[in-house]
Amino acid sequence: MAVNLVNVENVSKVYGTRALLDGISLGVSEGDRIGIVGRNGDGKTTLIRMLAKLEEADTGRVTHSGGLRLGVLTQHDSLDPTATVRHEVIRDLADHEWAGNAKIRDVLTGLFGGLDLPGFPQGLDTVIGPLSGGERRRIALAKLLIEDQDLVVLDEPTNHLDVEGISWLANHLRERRSALVCVTHDRWFLDQVCTRMWDVQKGDVYEYEGGYSDYVFARAERERIAATEETKRQNLVRKELAWLRRGAPARTSKPRFRVEAANELIADVPPPRDSSELMKFASTRLGKTVFDLEDVTVQAGPKVLLKHVTWQLGPGDRIGLVGVNGAGKTSLLRAMAEAARSEGETQPAGGRVAVGRTVKLAYLSQEVGELDPNLRVLEAVQQVRERVDLGKGREMTAGQLCETFGFNKDKQWTPVGDLSGGERRRLQILRLLMDEPNVLFLDEPTNDLDIETLTQLEDVLDSWPGSMVVISHDRFFVERTTDRVFALLGDATLRMLPRGIDEYLERRRRMEEAVAAASPVAAKPAAGPSAADQRVAKKELQKIERQLDKISEKETKLHARIADNATDFAKVAELDAELRQLAGERDELELRWLELAEDA
Repeated sequence: MAVNLVNVENVSKVYGTRALLDGISLGVSEGDRIGIVGRNGDGKTTLIRMLAKLEEADTGRVTHSGGLRLGVLTQHDSLDPTATVRHEVIRDLADHEWAGNAKIRDVLTGLFGGLDLPGFPQGLDTVIGPLSGGERRRIALAKLLIEDQDLVVLDEPTNHLDVEGISWLANHLRERRSALVCVTHDRWFLDQVCTRMWDVQKGDVYEYEGGYSDYVFARAERERIAATEETKRQNLVRKELAWLRRGAPARTSKPRFRVEAANELIADVPPPRDSSELMKFASTRLGKTVFDLEDVTVQAGPKVLLKHVTWQLGPGDRIGLVGVNGAGKTSLLRAMAEAARSEGETQPAGGRVAVGRTVKLAYLSQEVGELDPNLRVLEAVQQVRERVDLGKGREMTAGQLCETFGFNKDKQWTPVGDLSGGERRRLQILRLLMDEPNVLFLDEPTNDLDIETLTQLEDVLDSWPGSMVVISHDRFFVERTTDRVFALLGDATLRMLPRGIDEYLERRRRMEEAVAAASPVAAKPAAGPSAADQRVAKKELQKIERQLDKISEKETKLHARIADNATDFAKVAELDAELRQLAGERDELELRWLELAEDA
């Protein structure tokens, strides 16, 4: 019989006048793998913080079994900024001790890409203080996973991980013996890892057996029987269930729920989108040419990211773009966007991007665009347009689209300055769609969005007639919204992958195995730089690339500050001087990068 690890008895938590959790009773036992879902702000993080005794309940009690070994990953790490990665993660174990530990080797390789932590300036001896938030979070996750626990509690563990890192983490957690409680918006990850689901809604927590697919089915069935939810929401859940049951080409596991009941529930639900009908509609809006790339070379400064790329984005194409960090995904979209904005006048470093005359592009970048903080949400949307045509005879007012994206009537009158990061992201997407574009570039659109909002966004995109390119580490979103996947594998080429993200992961594994197999050969004497010189050059290259990333982050923050202080000309001039200084540093680093590239 499984031992009970944590008991939550009649727990309530109130913030202001709002009851986040109201009389909740739950339990976590040995072997449990629990995923927690719900809207942002409904109490998911509060629940796991009380579960871990990091936060006290207003009423009720939380008890742990005697001697419980608990590991917690919160959204804010407690790492010592003066310590090195080595000290925080492996506690200054001698090299032969930790290198002989299979678990430590697996965690370092899975989260950092190698035992020497490629990408960190001094490897394991890198000081934590200057690192970015994403790098610190990976270090905190590695520190937790290396230790032995009875229960692991994770709050958004997939944040700042790429597709490969998320795949590795799912495999690692499946093989661990410890129980797991996890908050995440990554639906593919939930399906791979969890065997139970907790749905936090309006102060209550609903429990479901199985992973995310099972939860979608059970929730749809519960809502159908109880008939307490709006017809719109019932249909939305059933629509997602239909997609899960029929399966996307890249999905590797079939849902485990009862097939007969599921088939009965979705018998009258059409496919999420009619691709051929949308293609016809898109062709009438866009004509034959959307984006044609001929022999295109894309550079970031002197660094060549893509060479001799010939590719076509046609009317109605829905493309998912995946690839290793720094391979040029965002740079490719930027080059295409620049060509569109300048009507073909601005071209990439090599080749030509031809843009259709009727293209109306909307580009959602990773940075949240600044809006007047005094504007109300509805006013910010109505600034763009009062009504929007979603195609297939569907039309929505600004207020209706706000409600679809989780801004109820009260929330629509909230000042933009009072919105959270996730809410601003939702508002940014909303404003883009209100402008009725016929081409969408979405760069990490799922950042900061909860599952319910993601489902609603997918529903809007299902009937949206146009061409679309999506960059995302969220497998579920890519598979759900796109029809084909292209990959940048770090070798300056763009490849179509008929089997989607599974094929991408297989290709990446083969590339890593080939590099590992070839490494002994590098030690042999050869013409040109010695193996030792190559190693030194590679290390310095990695350091320079890290410095360039930091400069990009600083530039992004400076642009945001300039937008915030647009009316303060003295402040803008001061910030602009800082930007120019950063540009000079970037130029010097990029020149040095080019000098080292041949040796490496």
